[in-house]
Amino acid sequence: MPCPRPAVHPALALAGRCPLSPAGAQTTQLLVEPPWTPPVLWDRVTLTCQGSGSAGATTWYKDGQRWWQKGPNHLTVTESGTYQCDRRGTGLSPPMNVLNERLVLQVPARALLEGDTVTLRCRGWRDSAVTGVQFYHEEKDVGGPVNMTELSLSPLQLLHGGRYRCGGWVDSGPSLWWEKSTPVTVTVHVAAGVAGSLLFLVLLVGVIVGWHRWHCLASRKHQERAPPEPPALSEEGEVLYTHVTMTKRTQGPTRTAPPQDTQVTYAELPGPHGRPRAPSDIYGNVLGH
Repeated sequence: MPCPRPAVHPALALAGRCPLSPAGAQTTQLLVEPPWTPPVLWDRVTLTCQGSGSAGATTWYKDGQRWWQKGPNHLTVTESGTYQCDRRGTGLSPPMNVLNERLVLQVPARALLEGDTVTLRCRGWRDSAVTGVQFYHEEKDVGGPVNMTELSLSPLQLLHGGRYRCGGWVDSGPSLWWEKSTPVTVTVHVAAGVAGSLLFLVLLVGVIVGWHRWHCLASRKHQERAPPEPPALSEEGEVLYTHVTMTKRTQGPTRTAPPQDTQVTYAELPGPHGRPRAPSDIYGNVLGH
């Protein structure tokens, strides 16, 4: 038995719908109106298949099964479930879950860029009242007022990415039910301008570090190849001592020693520019023997 053809709104307004992936992605996309994800059945959700290929060549899938072949590019959802569409040239779209649950946490259905103003909202079935609301990020309570049904992530930062859910008491008429929503994933994208600036800074730092290392290596090699500096020449009238002998003074009364012959060792010092000095300029180191 063939599946019934879903009802299609004859005059679908295209304004206000937002793609779920960053601009420039060459894939088939499902656009949702109202622009919140996951969409809920009681909002009268409209899905539009966007991609290359001719209109009327869209194949729709529901819960993994082919549901409508060669259908239009948009439809109004009347049943909860997981929807996908296929367009020739760009392939199968990512899945879109339309929920019909007691408590739902919704995220704006668009590419979320760093610095954006983003609000998550916790909603009860058919907009029934919800009290004692708590929000969770990676299963950790984010704190804040418990009577608010919205969570602001503004301005959006990379650390805000991850899985979120909400919990609260849902008023279902005669009684209250404590419910927790299905987790939703918040993916934060870096804006193109910011990404370009970061790439430029990384390249600049790499160039500076490379130049510094090259400069240090070149300086080291130059020092290894350079000849040793010659010893400084003595100035005129300067006495150079080639050897120093430490002597120790003996204790006791001073005695007069008989004169002895003293042996003198002379060390000839070159004059300026390597020329020998005059005989009168020869100095020596006197060693006592």
